[in-house]
Amino acid sequence: MREFVVEADGGSRGNPGPAGYGAAVSDAATGETLAEAAEFIGVATNNVAEYRGLLAGLRAAHALDPEARVAVRMDSKLVVEQMSGRWKIKHPDMKPLAAEARGIFPPGRVTYEWIPRERNKHADRLANEAMDAGAKGEAWTPRAPAVLEPEGPPGDARAGAAAARAALAQGRPAPPSEPAASAEPARSDARAARTVASATTSSPGWSAAPDLGAPATFVLLRHGETPLTPQKRFSGSGGSDPALSEVGREQARLVAEALARRGTVQAVVASPLARTRETAGIVAARLGLDVRVDDGLRETDFGAWEGLTFAEARERHPDDLTAWLGDPQVRPTGGGESFAETAERIEETRARLVAEYAGRTVLLVTHVTPIKTLLRLALGAPPESLFRMELSAASLSAVAYYADGNASVRLFNDTSHLRP
Repeated sequence: MREFVVEADGGSRGNPGPAGYGAAVSDAATGETLAEAAEFIGVATNNVAEYRGLLAGLRAAHALDPEARVAVRMDSKLVVEQMSGRWKIKHPDMKPLAAEARGIFPPGRVTYEWIPRERNKHADRLANEAMDAGAKGEAWTPRAPAVLEPEGPPGDARAGAAAARAALAQGRPAPPSEPAASAEPARSDARAARTVASATTSSPGWSAAPDLGAPATFVLLRHGETPLTPQKRFSGSGGSDPALSEVGREQARLVAEALARRGTVQAVVASPLARTRETAGIVAARLGLDVRVDDGLRETDFGAWEGLTFAEARERHPDDLTAWLGDPQVRPTGGGESFAETAERIEETRARLVAEYAGRTVLLVTHVTPIKTLLRLALGAPPESLFRMELSAASLSAVAYYADGNASVRLFNDTSHLRP
């Protein structure tokens, strides 16, 4: 089942006075804006304009997918409390609007949350644009998307994406992408990892099936920082099992608040290691959910390299490290777990969880290697792609898995929730 977030607002310059509303619908998993609506409605009160914004947002969400779940967020305490059933609706102008809003989706598929005004800027902007247009005797029209000029070296992902957007905006074919420049693999935790796993057997591209149903959506959260993270030391499942640092706990709290605002996670599953269980516990407590532990989500065991930096491992075990980097079947010094073995474990875990959580959104709190492996498999990319992935502590990624076996990467290494 798809999940949307509706942000709505309305305003009146005079109360009553010239009024307008704005509403935006976004994908709950990715935050992508899917639809916008705004209108100048003549002379009305603030409350009527707010209800009209709610109606517009719910109608837009229904047009996108009438089977979806919707989380409505508004800075109108009145509308939120009345639509949640906690306050009575007494005003005769608002009763029919509330009744109409309740009839757009079946009962139980829409939730309401009050948010402060500063978090409702998108809808507020749309409402003011509508009122400004009405003052000029014009109809509101959406803003044209900005065209970003390409920047950066050849092969840089940002330059390629900007070039494609610029080409599409000008109605010409996008330029062919140039080969990415070679890069030394990142080496924090398992960042030097190569992994081998079977690619999905389903055909690439969109399925021709008329209705595959709602996907299982995995929101992938890397745990917060531990004392080893800033030092870039190997930290797998065979080492000291460090807990979160104070920085890591704060990162977990920020993730929890961000996910609570989205309001779409229905279950939390974590690796058994201390740092992931602690991260998951902080998030789950904020979401009102329990934490399930799954051993398949644990990090690779790095053997004798646990607790070492990459440079220290290279100095002490140069031949072993070289062999390990060149062959995913090779285990670290002292045994540990090869990346081929890790990949097999992640594939099995993925298949099991996809079947169990079909149609639901699940937060998987895990580590660098499992997340990189899930993303690589979803993209059908070669093992070398892992050398071009960077996963920050407490970052979010997301993959949706469909009934035909195809997958869609919807988010990668998002750390926006960690910035002030």
